Amino acid sequence: MDTIDRKLLALLRKDGRASLSALAEELKVSRGTVQNRIERLTRDGVIAGFSVRVTQADDPHAVRAIMMIEITGQKTLAAIQALRGLPEVRALHTTNGAWDLVAEIHADNLVEFERVLRGIRAMDGVSKSETSLLLTTL
Repeated sequence: MDTIDRKLLALLRKDGRASLSALAEELKVSRGTVQNRIERLTRDGVIAGFSVRVTQADDPHAVRAIMMIEITGQKTLAAIQALRGLPEVRALHTTNGAWDLVAEIHADNLVEFERVLRGIRAMDGVSKSETSLLLTTL
């Protein structure tokens, strides 16, 4: 990834619906360059997908949580790639200490939240996890 890729990702984080033309103008590159870079970043797994985010106030049934994950053996890269492919995993971090990864999870409701947790816990390489629900953002 180069500077243009990083700027492109920042713009997409800010407005995932921005047109290719608007992105190209902001980056001072051609529309084709933006399209090719988005396709490459998606193909390489850097961009895991596009989604709509709503605020918690707009969706009172939404469930948010932080999940700490321990990975066994040499499975970290595969686990990261699998986790980044889940639309419910909004952010993923490496960390030090007892846990290898920290995932921020958003689900539409408790049923979906449980489905996501089961899926993550069943992933190859995930040996242990601990999850805390996020109640109120201050």
